[in-house]
Amino acid sequence: MNRIFAALAILVFCFNSCNPHQEPKASRTEKLKEILGNIKVPQISSNQIVLTNVGAKGDSATDSKPAFDKAMAECKAQGGCKVVVPAGTYLVNGPIHLVDNTCIELQKGAKLIFGTHPESYLPVVPTSWEGTFVKNYSPLIYAYKVKNVSIIGEGTVDGNGRDGFGKWYNRQKPDQELSRKMNHENVPLVNRVFGKGHYLRPQFIQFFECKNVLIEGITIINSPFWSVHFLKSVNVTARKVKFNAFNKNNDGFDPEYSKNVLIEDIDFNNADDNVAIKAGRDREGWNTASPSENIVIRNCRFKGLHGVVIGSEMSAGVQSVFVENCTYGGYCKRGIYLKSNPDRGGFIKDVFVKNVKFGEVEDGIFITSFYHGEGRGHVTDIHNIYFDNVSFKSATHTGLAIQGYTGKKVQGVYFSNIKIDSCTNGISFTNAENIVFSNITIGKEAAAPSAVK
Repeated sequence: MNRIFAALAILVFCFNSCNPHQEPKASRTEKLKEILGNIKVPQISSNQIVLTNVGAKGDSATDSKPAFDKAMAECKAQGGCKVVVPAGTYLVNGPIHLVDNTCIELQKGAKLIFGTHPESYLPVVPTSWEGTFVKNYSPLIYAYKVKNVSIIGEGTVDGNGRDGFGKWYNRQKPDQELSRKMNHENVPLVNRVFGKGHYLRPQFIQFFECKNVLIEGITIINSPFWSVHFLKSVNVTARKVKFNAFNKNNDGFDPEYSKNVLIEDIDFNNADDNVAIKAGRDREGWNTASPSENIVIRNCRFKGLHGVVIGSEMSAGVQSVFVENCTYGGYCKRGIYLKSNPDRGGFIKDVFVKNVKFGEVEDGIFITSFYHGEGRGHVTDIHNIYFDNVSFKSATHTGLAIQGYTGKKVQGVYFSNIKIDSCTNGISFTNAENIVFSNITIGKEAAAPSAVK
């Protein structure tokens, strides 16, 4: 019966396949070209400091935090430099705070492993936690209001999350709820102080209000929380990064309130979202009024909870997102997942997904305005979403799902050249309109009709 419904749905929606409001291909191509033309990698200084020349020892026991502090001070004095970390295992008991015009190069065989004592990550710094601005423990690698910064090389950064901050997951709920209460009540930032006595886990790597950022080549493992957070940053490039991050909430990349972001040629392997595009939570997002936009994700290999996610903290809006020429490195629960609820408001629009392949998933493409079935008063506007040449080997739950909201339907979703080889539940759409299909195959493609005998 379910397959019959799916076939009927396809017939109904194919009737609108020549909808005049469909986005012209030329404008999409031109917009993508414009975005890529505006993203420039930062230049790396010719000045060089070798970390072992300023006191570091790659013996896995000597604290290299003083050496990094000395190197950053020297970089600041020189107006920028490259800090070279030779092969070895470097214990870092505290955060690395990047300065302008600085590059950290982790050479092949180099590994940074961060200490697990919370007090080492004090004093608190300005940051954000699940879409709410707070002052909290410092991210382990932290760049605040700096420009032209890079982390490159073939080495590894280990957040030591399993034995450190990651243990706080079961203790964070009161502080999580407090941060949201502060958000909704518009509490001044000066009074949103967490840190000692609280249990909000810090991000592993965070670029906050930065310009011209590059993260390339490194392997990221064992994160305490989100792995890489691009917060209110502009002109960001991430490429050839590898993830092995299996703790709670170990997202790969989280662009938030960020603009002109290129994420390419990444090998994901995360316990949570591979890429989660965000733009603030509830009142915080409305007050900030700075959408995440002009984000390109291409030539990546997805593996983990979800491939590409928008939301659920996206109250300032998300627009102009391009996902192209990607495939999978393993299982994902959901392939493409747009999620919001009636607390968020904001918008999700002008999202283009093209030439993307997944293997086995639970849900293929899932768009919902009613995430967790909660919220009221601020429904998200979701429209102009395009999928072209997207395939799945199997969807054990639902192939294509849209859940709009009463009074504000999801509008203008265009599916073309979609193929799902095996699917339990083909299509489930509620509160959706102007949904356009062209060349859809769910299950086995129908052959030519047989003749009457």
